[in-house]
Amino acid sequence: MRIVVCVKHVPDVQSERRFEGGRLVRGEDDVLNELDENAVEAAVGLKEAEEEAGREAEVIALTMGPEDAEDALMRALQMGADRAYLVSDDFLEGSDVITTASVLSVAIAKIADEDGPIDLVITGMASLDAMTSMLPAALAAKAHLPMLGLARTLRIQDGTVTIERAVDGYTETLRAPLPAVVSVTDQINEPRYPAFAAMKAARKKPMEQWGIDDLVEVPGGQALTLRRALTAVTHGEENTRDGSGTIIQDSGEGGRALADYILTVVK
Repeated sequence: MRIVVCVKHVPDVQSERRFEGGRLVRGEDDVLNELDENAVEAAVGLKEAEEEAGREAEVIALTMGPEDAEDALMRALQMGADRAYLVSDDFLEGSDVITTASVLSVAIAKIADEDGPIDLVITGMASLDAMTSMLPAALAAKAHLPMLGLARTLRIQDGTVTIERAVDGYTETLRAPLPAVVSVTDQINEPRYPAFAAMKAARKKPMEQWGIDDLVEVPGGQALTLRRALTAVTHGEENTRDGSGTIIQDSGEGGRALADYILTVVK
């Protein structure tokens, strides 16, 4: 089994982020997207289960971004991925979801063309910078693969992938033939923290970088030459709170004071 796990390098949500020229400054405190750690863990878990059953398995980490996005790939390698690919090109700066999905789908096609078919693509349910949650479905559409989203359990058996997900108080069980795209939630597992030996071993694992010219010859790659992103960030600014707020010591009338305040705001 060969699994591609798509990850993203994002600003650390705990860091002090800032804007320059209406755009968020990146590359200072960026990390592997936290929700993608669940995707990597799910992929590595499947690989370990396959190997325990005596079958070969491989996990390939893939990302698109600036050159320092290799840090996110290194984290994936430390967690157990076998090798990694970074797609980085100035042409792709500011890409929207559709462009990103197009690039990743062609990169996956290139990996399959060079090394053999891909059985499964796993993603996190969202990135903690843009929070669109659209990439998994867009990627499945571009790759012409079935899509199973928001998995909280994941099982592979007899050439099919089966997931469970929570929807409006119900549990849905969905199944699709392989190959397929699956997005996972943070409920699916607890990502491992790499031991020192795993961190050291990750430095010797292969990591390859591709530019846009490396992808245009792949079947379907011609889509990459058609356009840049359809959307662009024109302005951004930090959201600051006005004033320090009002603190009321509740001596039994706190609820009434809150209700009075809400009525004032509504009016």
